[in-house]
Amino acid sequence: MRALWWPRSEAGDLVWCQFPHLPHLEPGLKPRPALIVRVIERNPHYRVFVAYGTRQKTASLRSGEFLIRQDDSTAYKLSGLSFDTKFNFAQTVELNYSSQWFKVPPHAPCGQLPKIGVLHAKYAKAADAAYQAVFG
Repeated sequence: MRALWWPRSEAGDLVWCQFPHLPHLEPGLKPRPALIVRVIERNPHYRVFVAYGTRQKTASLRSGEFLIRQDDSTAYKLSGLSFDTKFNFAQTVELNYSSQWFKVPPHAPCGQLPKIGVLHAKYAKAADAAYQAVFG
């Protein structure tokens, strides 16, 4: 089956991704949130550089990680997340923005697209600090 290429997304979008178990480049078993860090144009399609998201161990953040919390009501609501979620810039990968890697989430808040929400400006500093800790 051929992969469907999704319409262009933007850096800062939160998406539903079958993030690979690195270093292998095979889709993970279950979709999870990912943060689009950068969009790479490859005419006629796009690739995206994404950071891994998880709801596990959110009480402890390591260098290269930042957390989106439920108690940040407006910022959290814009994220489209269902749980406190941390994003890890030490686990990033560039992927085709296609149905091979990205799926429509079960609750589909943005229609039939893999997008679940956006990163609120409130988290920009934390995301940048996490990025700088890894990529300096």
